[in-house]
Amino acid sequence: MREARKTLTRYTIESEHRHPGSTGDFSGLLNSVATAVKIISNQVGRGALVGALGSAGVENVQGEVQKKLDIISNEVMVGETEWSGHLAAMASEEMEDILPVPVSEQRGKYLLVFDPLDGSSNIDANITVGTIFSVLRSPDPAVPPRAEHFFQPGVKQVCAGFALYGASTMLVLTTGDGVDGFTLDRDIGAFILTHPQLRIPEDCGEFAINASNERFWEPPVRRYIQECLAGSTGPRGRDFNMRWIASLVAETYRILTRGGVFLYPKDNKEPEMPGRLRLLYECNPIAFIVEQAGGIASTGRERVMELQPSGLHERVPLIFGSRNEVARIEGYHRDQSDESGSSFDDSLFNSRSLFRIP
Repeated sequence: MREARKTLTRYTIESEHRHPGSTGDFSGLLNSVATAVKIISNQVGRGALVGALGSAGVENVQGEVQKKLDIISNEVMVGETEWSGHLAAMASEEMEDILPVPVSEQRGKYLLVFDPLDGSSNIDANITVGTIFSVLRSPDPAVPPRAEHFFQPGVKQVCAGFALYGASTMLVLTTGDGVDGFTLDRDIGAFILTHPQLRIPEDCGEFAINASNERFWEPPVRRYIQECLAGSTGPRGRDFNMRWIASLVAETYRILTRGGVFLYPKDNKEPEMPGRLRLLYECNPIAFIVEQAGGIASTGRERVMELQPSGLHERVPLIFGSRNEVARIEGYHRDQSDESGSSFDDSLFNSRSLFRIP
């Protein structure tokens, strides 16, 4: 007898059955998010055919120029989840403040945070983009939701996931019991479990970083990248490949499937800004997924999932991927902080950078 393919709906219902007392609210919310992902996927896939490419000519709260698909994707995520009865409020990269569920709708016990279209700067180049989301429990569903309700460390997440709009549309998620990947079957309009229990290899031969920021990096990051670039002739004794897609979801999925390390570290390009990526709706959900797949997610100095948020759009450094590589990078940061000093010669890196012509 052929084994039935497992849909996302079946997957979430079976998951709730394993938790006595479940009300079905969570599976209902995930199905609403999945519907939004299907609609966004359709819009991304049609692109110029529906006039969805290009800039919208306005900036979001981050001071970033919005793409037309940024706005469309945000409207879809809001429209498909606010009426479901499962949410108290939501927050998005594209909205300055939280969006409480209207009093005319039934309010639920969950909070939803999301980046509706991660990597949208690449959309006109037809490079993979996606949606990142995280689900939290409201600390007090009986009162009107406030921004402070969202300020929960990543360890409090109920669920985290991201969608990929690439050669195929995928939905990758965790509820704290490993990481599973679903592929959209367009013939039946359902997400099918195709990549169960994804695991990140502990070792890797790839790293991803924006090399154009080299001159702003801190010594621990410079040390790590220099050693990777030195390859088999350097202290690591093996060769590495460098990748940089500038799409967080695409970088994460590559690491989930074949290992690697991603670095968007703290630097001194803008000293007043501690990091580049947003904690609540980028770093925390990605960190939850990475940890559940056996990897590490760090700022270089501390675990991302333990950071206490202080604002909706707070930014932090993010380094994640294969366990042994991230642990090495954390060790280099500890070496820098150690009063005994580090054996790494930063002046040597500056004078003989492998990114510069000797």
